[in-house]
Amino acid sequence: MTNALSAPIQSLLRSKIDTACSNTQTDIPGVVFVAVDKNGERFSHASGKRGVGSDEPMTLDSIFSILSCTKLVTAIACMQLVEKGVLSLDDPDQVEKLSWELKDIKVLQDGKLVEKKNRITLRMLLSHTAGFGYTFFHEELRDFSYPVGYDEFSGHLTGVMQPLVHHPGEAWEYGVGIDWAGILLERVTGLKLGEYMQKNIFEPLGIDNISFSPSNHTAKLAYMNSRSPDGKLSARDHLLNRSLNVGSEDDAQRLFHSGGAGLFAQPQQYAKILSTLLNNGVSPHSNRQILRKETVDEMFRNQIPKFPNFGRKGVPAAKPLLTNPIPELYPNGEKPQGWGLSFMITGGATGRSESTGYWAGLANLFWWMDREKGIGGIICTQILPFADLKVVKLWAELEGTLYAAMSEGSL
Repeated sequence: MTNALSAPIQSLLRSKIDTACSNTQTDIPGVVFVAVDKNGERFSHASGKRGVGSDEPMTLDSIFSILSCTKLVTAIACMQLVEKGVLSLDDPDQVEKLSWELKDIKVLQDGKLVEKKNRITLRMLLSHTAGFGYTFFHEELRDFSYPVGYDEFSGHLTGVMQPLVHHPGEAWEYGVGIDWAGILLERVTGLKLGEYMQKNIFEPLGIDNISFSPSNHTAKLAYMNSRSPDGKLSARDHLLNRSLNVGSEDDAQRLFHSGGAGLFAQPQQYAKILSTLLNNGVSPHSNRQILRKETVDEMFRNQIPKFPNFGRKGVPAAKPLLTNPIPELYPNGEKPQGWGLSFMITGGATGRSESTGYWAGLANLFWWMDREKGIGGIICTQILPFADLKVVKLWAELEGTLYAAMSEGSL
């Protein structure tokens, strides 16, 4: 571990994590938390069990379905190609040439499909302004696909073959846009998205055990859990079932690599990506550069200044088994919030700076990166539905503990 936190702060963090996992039936069954700075890992701890009803401990080697935490990795991959001039952020002709499906895609309005007014760019896909939604966050999209339904976790391209829910560029809406960014990458490089990431991100950063199909490592897979409205936990299947049952090379080639939600990872390995971005694109682990500083700056620049209250419109529980209702994406008073290239930009009550980037995974995983104050981290659980109050509370306590120690000079 590089530059570990002081012993009292480590003890306090472990205590908070262990307490949050004290009752595996009603609290958090198991969790891994990792904190980093630009020099690498500063703290890591696993607590609880592999899943509800399990006697096996959660460990730092446990593998998680990280779901939308995948989006950051896909954005990094796309921005590498933007640096090389292979992809353009603002060329709709290129988007339509590579993903011809997007040329004539329609917009869902009042139950009907209408022609889109504007054309789609890679920047829109990465900033969630292309117009795509998610069925579990958007009731009209959910209802439009009834009774068959769109399954964004199917492992098939058909899962993201959805209409738009807004005209491109006219609103922020969280959805499958970054899946389409990954499709652009695959078609321009001729590589599967996971193959590109392995060669250009994971290998340079010295990262192991991140993939779209961890079928050879299921012995380390954390179990997925479901919390009922009365707070009790039960076991449930993973969403990405096809990814966990890749039995042949043909299966592997047919698996859709979801750039928006498909990766499985060990938290310490994912955290190497966070410390690399805190270090302006250079890995403190391998000293390899994966992005230029100005590219990282662009990723952290607010791409949607005309939508300062996008995070306050609320998110319905369109599919209650997958998400709770969310009044605000991240409460921060009345201060304007932004969206970078794949993640939210916001301050908050923990002590984080206003330029902090953060995002999440549907099974209650949350990461943050504060380049101004030089700290970040990730908390990983496997609980559905999203926005689990016990996980959110623990994350806020851990993040707040780090900032309080920083302000007191006791890190």
